[in-house]
Amino acid sequence: MSFIPLWLQLLSLAVLILLSAFFAMIETALMAVNRHHLRHLARHGNTFAISTLWLLGRSNKLLSIVLIANTVVNTLITVIMTTLAIDAYGSGNEVLISISAIVAFLLIVFTEISPKIIGANYPERIALPASVILRPLLIVGQPAIWFVSLFVNVLLRLAKVDSSKQIHEHRLSPEELRSIVQEDESFVADKHKSILLNLFDLEKISVSDVMTPRSHVEALNLSMPIEEIKQQLATCYHNKLPVYEGEINRIIGVLHVRKAIALLNQHELTVEHFRHLLNPPYFVPADTEVLTQLQYFQENRKKFGIVVDEYGEVQGLVTMEDILEEVIGEFTTSRPGNARADTFGWDENSQCLLEGSTTLRDINKRLKLSFPLDGPKTLNGLLLEYLQDIPEANVCLKLPGCILEVVETKDQSIKIVKLIRNFDNSHVT
Repeated sequence: MSFIPLWLQLLSLAVLILLSAFFAMIETALMAVNRHHLRHLARHGNTFAISTLWLLGRSNKLLSIVLIANTVVNTLITVIMTTLAIDAYGSGNEVLISISAIVAFLLIVFTEISPKIIGANYPERIALPASVILRPLLIVGQPAIWFVSLFVNVLLRLAKVDSSKQIHEHRLSPEELRSIVQEDESFVADKHKSILLNLFDLEKISVSDVMTPRSHVEALNLSMPIEEIKQQLATCYHNKLPVYEGEINRIIGVLHVRKAIALLNQHELTVEHFRHLLNPPYFVPADTEVLTQLQYFQENRKKFGIVVDEYGEVQGLVTMEDILEEVIGEFTTSRPGNARADTFGWDENSQCLLEGSTTLRDINKRLKLSFPLDGPKTLNGLLLEYLQDIPEANVCLKLPGCILEVVETKDQSIKIVKLIRNFDNSHVT
């Protein structure tokens, strides 16, 4: 190449090195670019994003043309530098070995590591504008891709690799999405992160996990004397009350307390006056998934449901509010007798005093424990399952993460339990 001016050879070498770095940078950027954000940009009419998605939809051909171009450019760099070295220093073995080492060093630093680090750090800034160049290059390079693919397909066939499959984007599973949300520290606020994580949990829980249990349900018994009914209505906490006759499994309707208050001043008030105000009860199976029930509430224009088991026995009640609190956290004031709304946590002695009716889900959330949720729903149920008996007070049970001490039992159930934090996560004793 002595007939080519030296300045032209050096200029060609510089251009080829830049081209090689450009292709290496593009290759890394295209593989690292966030496709979800690309789709978002494409939906808003970004032509660069549309072009980049078009290229990524042809990943095999795209990689082929980039690698072909990069290999050709690197080969030309090697040829030019070797020629320059031979023209200047001769063709001795020392010269060839030295120029080979220099070429390898230059290619590794300037056309491999440096541009690929840049491409990985700024994938969107590089991939989107570069798509305007790569798209026509991919079209023009079809003959070269076809020729090279003839030999590649033979090798792949011998290796029993299906070359007809495109490189598809990996679809994220729910657990992978959960991990992404948990690990993100910059784009998602803590409150929003908590809401997203709660949404993932909704598909795993049923109405019985979020309902107000039967023992805490405030209901109106029409079999009581009229004066007691009036007293309960005047002092009740809720705006809607389930109404039953005799015993709570005989629910006959739901009463809007505001409508009933207007009757309290009547002199000849009877039970029938209240019957006329009742709305039909809306029953909910206890094993209904929370997300499904949310949809049923919407379809039936209801906000209040009576939870029943497979035998029709009343287990509690669930409201739209209960489900929303599972997503966004508690936003109501404490209600008398409702353990779900009470705030609790470890004290300075790593102890916590709870009612036996406190749900295990609430305990796990607030105290960062891991009680099993696939069996009993309450602390009372958990203890009875392990002990197989209604214990006397001062009985202790050691579970992973804490020690449970029965403080008070009453009416065939455990009323008060003391939890003592135990950092030894050994099994039940």
